[in-house]
Amino acid sequence: MGLSRPEDPDEGPAATPERAEITGDVPWTTTRLDHLLDQFVNWGRKNSLWPMPFGTACCAIEFMATAASKFDLARFGMERQAFSPRQADLLICAGRVPFKLAPVLRRIWQQMPQPKWCISMGACASSGGMFDNYAVVQGIDSIIPVDVYVPGCPPRPEGLLYGILMLQKKVERERMADKTLRTEMEADPKSQLYIPPSVIDEVSEPFGNSIHQTRSGL
Repeated sequence: MGLSRPEDPDEGPAATPERAEITGDVPWTTTRLDHLLDQFVNWGRKNSLWPMPFGTACCAIEFMATAASKFDLARFGMERQAFSPRQADLLICAGRVPFKLAPVLRRIWQQMPQPKWCISMGACASSGGMFDNYAVVQGIDSIIPVDVYVPGCPPRPEGLLYGILMLQKKVERERMADKTLRTEMEADPKSQLYIPPSVIDEVSEPFGNSIHQTRSGL
């Protein structure tokens, strides 16, 4: 992607381990045991992704079709739909995200344990789509990190399946020696843009996601 990792000035050339190149630009330490362990772990991860569906619009209907019998999402080991973020490792955002819903999406992402990945499904989730206005987030990558973008308005189930295959290839190339793999920006509590969990609960009440909402909705 045109990015390079800066060299550590405290380490000389002799301290740098010998590296070799495999597929793409992913370096890996030339230790056979480490490579075999990476292959074993990544094989298990890519074939047992537990998706957390976050559907807000018509893309969610296409996701439902993907999970149904005709396209059969279970072929990829994803038949277990995790509607609890604490038991999920793949967030599929299907649909537009208003600014009012943005802190809820961010909190769900923070509740998911590592390792975790994200698929942005559709034009609205990826770039705001046709909703180029003050109310809709222009791309969820401004809230959470995104691994795979699936274009379309809405994308067909075949498009989502292709995006899942791309994510599996990405998971397969991960290396545990890369210490920056799970590094991401955290929200600063001192920032004026930071919203505490108690306020997020209050904001999300009209969506029925708040634990403080009664059955009557009053």
